[in-house]
Amino acid sequence: MKTLRKLAILESLDAMDHIQMEKVMDYIREILRQESKVQDRRKRNQAMEQIRKALQPEKNLRAQF
Repeated sequence: MKTLRKLAILESLDAMDHIQMEKVMDYIREILRQESKVQDRRKRNQAMEQIRKALQPEKNLRAQF
């Protein structure tokens, strides 16, 4: 099933002229950039959460003194 989809996509790309192919590639690149930004944001949020968790015990120790 996937192979048929891939072949259909390749055939439609072959039917395009150079300008149309560039537009499709630009569209794909933009989608990939957006996904990359979302992934970067998730990683950053996870890192900040880990830092918060790591600092909490230190905060509790300071309150005892």
